[in-house]
Amino acid sequence: MWHNLAQLVRYRGLIQSLVARELKARYRGSVLGYFWSFVNPLLLLGIYTFVFSTIMKNSEPRTEPYAVFMFCGILPWTWFASSMLEASNSLIAGGNLIKKVLFPAEVLPIVSVLANMVHFFFGLPILFGFMIARGHLPHFPGVLWFPVIVLVQLVFTVACVLVLSALTVHFRDLRDLLANLITLWFFATPIIYPYFLDGVKNYIGYFKWNPMYHLIVPYQESLFFDTFGHARSLLILGGASVVFFLAAYWLFDRLRDSFAEVV
Repeated sequence: MWHNLAQLVRYRGLIQSLVARELKARYRGSVLGYFWSFVNPLLLLGIYTFVFSTIMKNSEPRTEPYAVFMFCGILPWTWFASSMLEASNSLIAGGNLIKKVLFPAEVLPIVSVLANMVHFFFGLPILFGFMIARGHLPHFPGVLWFPVIVLVQLVFTVACVLVLSALTVHFRDLRDLLANLITLWFFATPIIYPYFLDGVKNYIGYFKWNPMYHLIVPYQESLFFDTFGHARSLLILGGASVVFFLAAYWLFDRLRDSFAEVV
């Protein structure tokens, strides 16, 4: 396991090439090409702004402008959810590559995470531009925690997709269950509602068992609110994510030899 894990550093060129190929394939044949990476979040933010300023007006003043508040959670959630959904089928779709003796299978789910991370970064200028236009800028020192939050999410997401992609090879039903699980997980995470509402506080003990709670709330505090009170829980999740990653890689490594037979 440790030998294969150390080899990942040597495959950085391969990973970079596959991420670039994934991004090119996503927009191949489209007129706007990579520009869709900016257009999609811009359209999404415009829709949220219209809906929650005209149709369903927000009644919580601490989350104004509400579209910006929600977008601070939607962006990282989209990165996580898209990575999970795409990586779950990555080993099956890449069966021809896996059957090559020297090809590292773990690269495929990792590429899904990194490609979606690039889209996450493409969405940030749209968010920051809208925040500047609305006069709602990130505050110090919370914004300084932003790179730490991204790193913790990266480690946690990679660990999740390693487990998920390895198990999906043997249990194909996981792909169908995953979409429903992701939807449930979305509503169980304070993205479209703030974590400090009285109704949410009544269930805070349950929320703390949700790893994404400890990621989304720090994102909101780092980018939107003027306080950063979840540093401790973020660091604990970071340490737990490293342990989870090692356990996930161990499981992936144990199942590695069976992939070529099943796919």
